[in-house]
Amino acid sequence: MKNLYLAIDLLTIAVPFLFSFHPKLQFYKHWKAFFGANVLAGAIFISWDILFTHWKVWGFNPTYLTGNYFFNLPIEEVLFFICIPFSCVFTYHCLNRFFTFSWKDKLETRFVLVLSISFLLLGMIFWGRAYTSATFISLSLFLLVLKFVLKVTWLPKILTIYPILLIPFFIVNGILTGTGLDAPVVWYDNLENLHVRLATIPVEDVFYGLELILLNLFFYERFKK
Repeated sequence: MKNLYLAIDLLTIAVPFLFSFHPKLQFYKHWKAFFGANVLAGAIFISWDILFTHWKVWGFNPTYLTGNYFFNLPIEEVLFFICIPFSCVFTYHCLNRFFTFSWKDKLETRFVLVLSISFLLLGMIFWGRAYTSATFISLSLFLLVLKFVLKVTWLPKILTIYPILLIPFFIVNGILTGTGLDAPVVWYDNLENLHVRLATIPVEDVFYGLELILLNLFFYERFKK
């Protein structure tokens, strides 16, 4: 059981890594862009993680850890911020290669505005809950910046693809939050979140994950150019 979290990380990245060399996918040609992006995005999210772990907003069960740490984070948690974005950006690359995702500009604008305003209101209403407020407010502002300041063209693609990414997300995060286990790998202080669970997964994880992928994609698309 000491290797459980590490095994989850490695299994998450194994298939995308191997299929990166498929002649019709050739994702390996974009590894430089991805890993450059991941260093920047990972630095931000790992810093967030270090802070929230220090504040005990969440924490980790040593039963499922190898015992190696980076600051106060298990090394498996650091690898999580490499393996999950790699798998998600790989999936984005594959789907984007074979399918066209386009929305009318008015639809995209309205959708982003509704999402952003809703997230901002939620974050403000639950200001006293650290995970809820930090996730929803930062995601709201980031979406607005991506759409109206940076004017990225790939938002419709990832907003369409993200529900597909939620399928493996629920499997991986479900195990990490305790599905099928005697105790969760990652525990949460329910005073710092909405205490709304999707099975065992805090609902905030869905939007935290979206922001993680958006930030990786932002740098990835820039570095590809």
